[in-house]
Amino acid sequence: MANEALLIIDMSNDFVDEHGGLTAGKPAQKIVPYIVDMANQFFEAEKPIFFCMDAHEQNDAHFQLWPPHNIKGTWGAELYGNLNVWFQAHKTESNVFFVPKPEYDAFMGTDLDQMLRAHSIDTVHLTGVCTDICDFLTAYGAYSRGYKTIAHNKGMATFTDQHQLFLNHMHAIFKTKLIN
Repeated sequence: MANEALLIIDMSNDFVDEHGGLTAGKPAQKIVPYIVDMANQFFEAEKPIFFCMDAHEQNDAHFQLWPPHNIKGTWGAELYGNLNVWFQAHKTESNVFFVPKPEYDAFMGTDLDQMLRAHSIDTVHLTGVCTDICDFLTAYGAYSRGYKTIAHNKGMATFTDQHQLFLNHMHAIFKTKLIN
């Protein structure tokens, strides 16, 4: 894990909890222990961990396409379950970061690229939801900026039946390494 960082994408109550506004439900809940384990591994290795989270305004134009979700300051925008517990326990550490994002791609409209470069990162590990939306487009954002990408099958989920198709797509198009 020489120059690697962990990206934890959109693991909010709205995307993971059964009562969330745009939930992936059980498949997303099932990946939480794997992601917490990855966070612990990266933390112990003193590697950066980035929580990249949708952050929308109340009347965001995004809601013309999707039901309201991840509205700033709401329960839905908070990290889900044990990921929130982990983040609260580690958020003041020098290698743990929270990146609010306005778009699907965690690089668009954020300082993520600059933050990764400040840590001399060349490879990002992708986890979170949704495989076929924000994970896929963040893989593209990373690829287009010259980062190597690693997608964790056991650390990603979606609310459609497109999970494996989009993992395969990441591998074929962005040369993303797939870890089962």
